[in-house]
Amino acid sequence: MPDFVDQVVLHVKAGDGGNGCASIHREKFKPLGGPDGGNGGRGGDVILEVDPNTATLLDYHRRPHRKAENGKQGQGSNRDGANGEDVILPVPNGTVVKDARTGEVLVDLIGAGTRYVIAQGGHGGLGNAALATARRKAPGFALLGEPGDGLDVMLELKSVADVALVGFPSAGKSSLIAALSAAKPKIADYPFTTLVPNLGVVTAGDTVFTVADVPGLIPGASQGKGLGHEFLRHVERCDMLAHVIDCATMEPGRDPVSDYEVIEAELAAYGKLEDRPRIVVLNKADVPDARELAELVTPEFEERGLRVFTVSAATHDGLRELTYAMGEWVAAARASKPVEEPTRLVIRPKQLGDAGFKVRRVNENLFQVTGEKPERWIRQTDFTNDEAVGYLADRLERLGVEEELAKAGATAGAEVVIGPMEGGYVFDWQPTLSAESTRQGPRGTDNRLG
Repeated sequence: MPDFVDQVVLHVKAGDGGNGCASIHREKFKPLGGPDGGNGGRGGDVILEVDPNTATLLDYHRRPHRKAENGKQGQGSNRDGANGEDVILPVPNGTVVKDARTGEVLVDLIGAGTRYVIAQGGHGGLGNAALATARRKAPGFALLGEPGDGLDVMLELKSVADVALVGFPSAGKSSLIAALSAAKPKIADYPFTTLVPNLGVVTAGDTVFTVADVPGLIPGASQGKGLGHEFLRHVERCDMLAHVIDCATMEPGRDPVSDYEVIEAELAAYGKLEDRPRIVVLNKADVPDARELAELVTPEFEERGLRVFTVSAATHDGLRELTYAMGEWVAAARASKPVEEPTRLVIRPKQLGDAGFKVRRVNENLFQVTGEKPERWIRQTDFTNDEAVGYLADRLERLGVEEELAKAGATAGAEVVIGPMEGGYVFDWQPTLSAESTRQGPRGTDNRLG
C-alpha cells in the first residue's frame, strides 16, 4: 500500500430522495379527513471541501467508493421524511477534479474552505397532501423520490510539495527524507526502490514545509524510459529542486558532476522546469572517500551558481544546515506569491424561453423526448398506480410535450421514448385535445401512456 497518492479515481453516489407518502387522515367521527401523506426527505450531497490539513489523497485510494445518506420516506399525519446527511470529503488545496470518463476538468479547487458539490442528492417525492388540488381533492398516489447523482471523478493534486528530491536511483533520497522528517519510506540498496512518491513534513524554525522523494531518474526518462514521465509529472509540480548525489557510488563512468549533468539533461528535455531554483546535496559523506570527493567537486558546483550541502543521511551530519536553508527559501517563495483566492463557482441559469425539453424524430414511427423536467417526472412516477400515470400525462400535456409531438409528425400509436434511447421509458402515444377530454372513465384510468 503506498503512503502517498496524488491521483485517484473516486466513485461517488449521492443519496436518493425518499418517496412521498399516500395517506388519508383517519379519525373517529371524521370519515373524510382528507389526504395527509408527508413528503419524502432529500438525499444527501457528496461535497468536496479544501482542507489545509489534508496533504494527500491516500484515504480515497484506500476507500474509493463514497455514498451519501438516502432521504427518509414521508409518513402519514403530514410527517415529512428526514433529509439524508451530506458527505463532506476533505481534499488538499490545489486539487483538480476531472470527469474520469471524458477527462474534462470540472473544477480546480483553490483556497481553504472552498466547496464543490460533486454529486447532488435526489429530491424527495411529494406526498398526496402536497398533490391535492381543487380538482383532485384526495389523490390516491404520491411521487417517488429521485435517485441521487452517481459518477466517477479523478482527483489530481496540482501541487505536491515545496521541495522535490531528484537524483539517480539509490542516491539516498529515501534515506534523506526519512532523516529530515517522520516519513518511513521503503529503503533498500537496489534501483527503483521508490515506485511511488514519499512525502515528508519538515520543520525549520517557524517554517513548516513538505519534501517529496520521488522515483529515481535514469538516462532516457524524458522519453518515458524507466519510470519516465510518471516521475517527471511529480517534479513538475514542486517549487524547488534538490539534486541528491551519491558520492560513494562505485559504478564505472559515474561521478557527482556527470550524475548532475545527466539529471539536468533529462529535466531540460522534459521542459517546464527551467525556472525552478536548484541546490546540490552531496550525500553519504559518512564514507571517507565520499567526503573527500564531495570536497573536491564542491567548488565546481559553486562556480555554476549552485548552493552545495555535504550531508550524511545515516549520521545526520549537515542536515540542520540543509533543513534551515530549505526553510528560508520556502518562506521567501511563499511570501512572494500572491494570496490564492477561493475558486469562484459559476452558476449558469437557463436561457429565457427555453421549453425545458426537446422532441426528436428517430424514424417514421419512433420519437424521443429529452429534457430535465420530463425525465425527472418519469423517475418520480409509480407506474403501478394508474392515477399516478394519469397525473404524469397531465403534466406532460401542460408542458407542451403533446403539442410538440404532433408538430414533429407523431400520430396515434407512435412509439415515444422519454429519456435516453437505452433505458428510457417507452410508451405508445395516444393524442388528446386536452387533459379534461380523457377523464371519462373510472378514477385513476388514463389511456395516454399505454
